Amino acid sequence: MSKAAAKAKAQVVRLLIPAGKAAPTPPVGPALGARGVKSMDFCKEFNAKTAHIEQGVPTPTLITVQPDRTFTFITKTPPAAYFLKKAAGIEKGTGKPGHVSNGTVSLKHVYEIAKIKSTDEHMKHLPLESIARMIVGSAKSLGVQVVP
Repeated sequence: MSKAAAKAKAQVVRLLIPAGKAAPTPPVGPALGARGVKSMDFCKEFNAKTAHIEQGVPTPTLITVQPDRTFTFITKTPPAAYFLKKAAGIEKGTGKPGHVSNGTVSLKHVYEIAKIKSTDEHMKHLPLESIARMIVGSAKSLGVQVVP
C-alpha cells in the first residue's frame, strides 16, 4: 500500500472533552491540528451540540476526519465512573480497590446509571442487567461499595 493510499482513509480521533467547554487548547487543538482540521470550527460545533448538557461533564467524542479535512463527530454518554463518583459523592476513586472502600451507592443508582448508558449506540443490544453488572464492576475498581 502506498503512502497516498494510506492517507486517503478517514481517521478517527477519540477524545474526552468537557461538555460546553471545548477550546482549541490541548487535547483538542493538537489532536485535530495534526490532521489539518481547524480546531476552532470543531469547538464551536461541539459547544453548540453539548449546550443542553451540564457544563464540565466529561463527554467521550469520536471525531471522524475525512481526507478532504472535513469532519463529523459523535458524542456519547459520560463514563460510568463519572456517574458513580457523583452518586457516591466522592472526588476520586480509592488507591486500593477491594481493600479500601471510600463510598457507597445503592442498586437503584446502578440501574439509573445503566438506563443512561443503555442509550449509547454500542450498548443498545445489551440487556439492562448486563449493563448494570458492568457498572458494578466499575464501582468495584473505583472502591465504591454497592449496597442493596
